[in-house]
Amino acid sequence: MEHDKLLRQQLAKLIDWNEAHADLSTAVKDFPAKLRGQAPKGLPHSAWQLLEHIRLALWDILEFSRDAKHKSPKWPEGYWPKTAAPPSGKAWNESVKAILKLQEEFRKLVSDPAQDLFKPLPHGEGQTLLREVLLAADHGAYHLGQLVVVRRALGAWEG
Repeated sequence: MEHDKLLRQQLAKLIDWNEAHADLSTAVKDFPAKLRGQAPKGLPHSAWQLLEHIRLALWDILEFSRDAKHKSPKWPEGYWPKTAAPPSGKAWNESVKAILKLQEEFRKLVSDPAQDLFKPLPHGEGQTLLREVLLAADHGAYHLGQLVVVRRALGAWEG
């Protein structure tokens, strides 16, 4: 029982992406609005595109993990915003808040001892909750790193 509790605690911490690198809040703090829609030369995505991709993918992974009736968006268009720039500052802020909320929901799900981390999800193809939380953390960390690189390339990173 103790090992299960420790594993769940570590998985819940992993969702934040902040023990070995910048977390989301640090990566987006005071990000200049005029730069949010710019993709630096040689890089494929703007900060907005990366932020929204993180949100959309995290939402999909979480919903797949807890809802057998969930239908994932079509790849790739359902996982990326249609524009390089956010429609407004409000949209940027809402995306950040949504990611933080999704992270919290994933933490609650993985922390619940009633949720079997190792049992294949009945609606999947062998995926488990453990696999999904690792996927969410890995995917988020990868794109969060890209977000920091974009910010650095735009001259707006001091971290």
